[in-house]
Amino acid sequence: LLQDPSTVQIFFDYYKVNDTSVSKEALECLVRLASVRRSLFVEDPARSQFLSHLMSGTREILQTGQGLADHGNYHEFCRLLGRFKVNYQLSELLNVEFYGEWLGLVAEFTTKSLLSWQWASNSVYYLLSLWSRLVTSVPYLKGDTPSLLDETVPKITEGFITSRINSVQASFADNSPDPDNPLENAESLQDQLESLPYLCRFKYESCSLFIINIMEPLLQAYTARSRLPASGDAAELSVIEGQIAWMVHIIAAILKIRQTVGCSQDSQELFDAELAARVLQLINITDTGVHAQRYQEISKQRLDRAILIFVQNFRRSYVGDQAMHASKLYARLSELLGLTDHLVLLNVIVGKIATNLKCYAECEDVIDHTLSLFQELASG
Repeated sequence: LLQDPSTVQIFFDYYKVNDTSVSKEALECLVRLASVRRSLFVEDPARSQFLSHLMSGTREILQTGQGLADHGNYHEFCRLLGRFKVNYQLSELLNVEFYGEWLGLVAEFTTKSLLSWQWASNSVYYLLSLWSRLVTSVPYLKGDTPSLLDETVPKITEGFITSRINSVQASFADNSPDPDNPLENAESLQDQLESLPYLCRFKYESCSLFIINIMEPLLQAYTARSRLPASGDAAELSVIEGQIAWMVHIIAAILKIRQTVGCSQDSQELFDAELAARVLQLINITDTGVHAQRYQEISKQRLDRAILIFVQNFRRSYVGDQAMHASKLYARLSELLGLTDHLVLLNVIVGKIATNLKCYAECEDVIDHTLSLFQELASG
């Protein structure tokens, strides 16, 4: 039954001819079909044909956009795309005749989804998961057939980062707590950033440069605001803090995952150092000038929580026993900030912990996170 092409096609046909309540169920069935085990197929050619039919059906939906204006359909379709790399190898996808066209359509769909961050935020997780699984498979790919990921993945990575920055203006202008805001919801934030490190490190040099080019103007603006009177534009400052918070979370997520796909370990350490230096530089700014009077502001608290997550991830990768294997990173940090080794860096971290405990007495979230970091340091 599974090997019969009409089995898959009937669900795509149901999707096309029925209203959204039925079309969503058709997509749910296709998600389940895309998840069937290899052992259910008698031979590999039958499984390859099954994959080809799935890709052909999704290609048609991507070309026409039919039904995707409905949120339920949209979400299930993203789930369906996410199943392709979970259940199939990259080499199997490459063997499908129209792989290049299909990949281009998925890339375009992903980019549009990132631009519609308010509408598609819960669905983007499945798309980013697909791309991260694709790039982590590249080192194991045999043969000369190009995967085409070199061209598509950097654009998707940059699109995600840009979409997070652009989302801040709408989300943070009122500077009030919002349980739906990812920066207020650790679980949502984790979902959004889970796949990003693999995408960033796939073409790490260009990606790190892209991040630095966004981060530098924000740091300059934030430094300049520290010298201005507290009566300045508070909403604008909240937006800047929100944008920096996103960038810090992104850098923290990247440093949490260390892999050497795409470039050497030494090169990755140098790029890690460049990104880490921007956040470590930020630590010196957040508690100076007018910023030292804003501990009660939600956007300031979000930023300091982001810094704490960065410190936790950086410590696990580059402080303590790991430090002896990170000579390139500390050599670069010494050039940029004068941080010659992990012991000097620990002094910076302890100083930030002390400042938080002193200044955030009325913010339970920041205090809890700070104490958690302190406990990690104390326990080694």
